[in-house]
Amino acid sequence: MNFLSNVVTFQNLHEVRRLCHWGPVIALSVISICSTMAILDSIIWYWPLDTTGGSINFIMLLNWTVLILYNYFNAMFVGPGYIPLGWKPENQLEAQYLQYCRVCQGYKAPRSHHCRKCNRCVMKMDHHCPWINNCCGHLNHAYFTSFLLLAPMGCSHAAIIFIMTMYTQLYERISFGWSTVKIDMSAVRQFQPLMPFSVPAFAATLFALGLALGTTIAVGMLFAIQMKVILRNKTSIESWIEEKAKDRIQHYQTGEDFIFPYDLGTRWLNFKQVFTWTGSPKGDGLVWPVHPKCHQHTLTIEQLKQKADKRVRSVQYQAVENYNGACCPLSKGLQTFFRTPCTEEPRIPLIKGDTILATRGTKWWMYGDKVLNEEHNIVGDRVRGWFPRRCVEKCHYDTAASDSTSDKKVN
Repeated sequence: MNFLSNVVTFQNLHEVRRLCHWGPVIALSVISICSTMAILDSIIWYWPLDTTGGSINFIMLLNWTVLILYNYFNAMFVGPGYIPLGWKPENQLEAQYLQYCRVCQGYKAPRSHHCRKCNRCVMKMDHHCPWINNCCGHLNHAYFTSFLLLAPMGCSHAAIIFIMTMYTQLYERISFGWSTVKIDMSAVRQFQPLMPFSVPAFAATLFALGLALGTTIAVGMLFAIQMKVILRNKTSIESWIEEKAKDRIQHYQTGEDFIFPYDLGTRWLNFKQVFTWTGSPKGDGLVWPVHPKCHQHTLTIEQLKQKADKRVRSVQYQAVENYNGACCPLSKGLQTFFRTPCTEEPRIPLIKGDTILATRGTKWWMYGDKVLNEEHNIVGDRVRGWFPRRCVEKCHYDTAASDSTSDKKVN
């Protein structure tokens, strides 16, 4: 009903613009092609009004299409849930354990992160998904995961229909030499198809089969990844934070025993935090049930420690070549062109003389924050992203650590 309310009353009309993006266009195109071809091939292969099996097959096919689209549009339009602009904790003393977001002009609640694409702090953010052109988070995590489950199931059913249609239509026309492979087709041959299975129909069915099998494998893997983190009551971002926590403790030999605070002990309890009978997840997106040995800010304190460690480890570079921010700059060499990072993270243009604080990188690319002037710092602007390694040189004097320690905790 949440989905119907959003669409019918158009309370969030601007959300419809999410459809105008390459991700939803491709996703809906694949769903449309597979569903349409499966319906047409069902009529050719197994006429739904002739037998009980044909009727069941056709109803199941329509059921997959409806459920897939329902969960897909819910994941897109219900959204992840956003932290209110200017949000502050009720207890002001807790603010010291939270990060401050200059863009949203408020503090980040536990488990929330700022999304550069949505330009908001997202409740329990897992990731920004280009296929729904929205974030996967607190409110739509169940819808998104259900979509990842239903899409491979529906595509598997469609793939069976495609294979059986081609088999039954070509069985009498082409000799494959399969003398031992026999399938009883007496039930499906009782009715002559209304549509001829021509060469274009065969090509379209073969193309749809490729889409269905590719979707089954790719989306099925994504579902497995999502269920892995859900059963531990984590998000993809929190799994990365936990890994960095272990690395930090091992690097500095602090002797800390980091316990992930939101794992409730059993997979069933963790599962119920996301999937409920009402369709709405538990909690308000601000306060969370935690492990008995932890508290609400265990993870946010660890994030602050990692931010401080990141500032200490950052290395100062100076731009020696101009760079226009192109994703694949051919002018910077073939290796830079072909080894561009496969991520939606931005590229930052550079002008000779710019200073950058690099925090990570590959052999051909680096990621970091551009050092801005005082005017931009007061406004709260922040420019960070990838840039070619050949465009910068390491400064002989590195003041990154000393300059960064005075910065306010920001996103």
